[in-house]
Amino acid sequence: MTAIVLVHGLWADGSAWSETITALRALGHEPVAVQLPVDSLEGDVAAVRRVLSTVDGPALLVGWSYGGAVVTNAAVGQDHVKALAYIAAFAPDEGESVRDIAHRRPGSALPEHLRVTDDGYSYIDRPAYGKVVAADAGAERIALAAAVQKFPRLGIDAAPSGTPAWREKPSHYLVVTEDFALPAATQRELADRMGAQTTEWDTGHAPMYSRPQDLAAYLATLTKGL
Repeated sequence: MTAIVLVHGLWADGSAWSETITALRALGHEPVAVQLPVDSLEGDVAAVRRVLSTVDGPALLVGWSYGGAVVTNAAVGQDHVKALAYIAAFAPDEGESVRDIAHRRPGSALPEHLRVTDDGYSYIDRPAYGKVVAADAGAERIALAAAVQKFPRLGIDAAPSGTPAWREKPSHYLVVTEDFALPAATQRELADRMGAQTTEWDTGHAPMYSRPQDLAAYLATLTKGL
């Protein structure tokens, strides 16, 4: 069976996928979630490749938000990664950064609610976490996500991408239309540039919080034929 490797975004950790993992397991899959260090893009790519080295057979590599930039780089040269899935994700081209993409259009609530520690790390103001990330998710799920969010190093979003794996591997993109972190128009633009097979949902930036069972079913469908 195709392995499913899940990569989280910046202000999150691997537990973002908890309910999705449970739902995928009920469908007969054995997914694994990467824990990104979020100190540098290079370090995050290495973390994904480390996990990929532990799974057998063909793999679907899934990136959410910033995680899309990570899988774009991590899948290069990984022959057993047969397809990529982007969930409201950044998909940079060579030389492009997450920051470049984020600044294309206005409309993100993130700048207003981003906080910075004295030693140069960032986090989303916890009371506003749901507004930014998943306004349609349950209050307790959002409180948990806000509580366990990772603190990425400032500047991590400015790292230029290398050669993108989406130029060589089949790609899928889940556009979410009620996104207050990455505008849907930007998502559509990225998906079109990749030539990705695109699906749209009327939900927030983090469907793993608001619609985990639907997300699991979607990902399971993408593994067919790999």
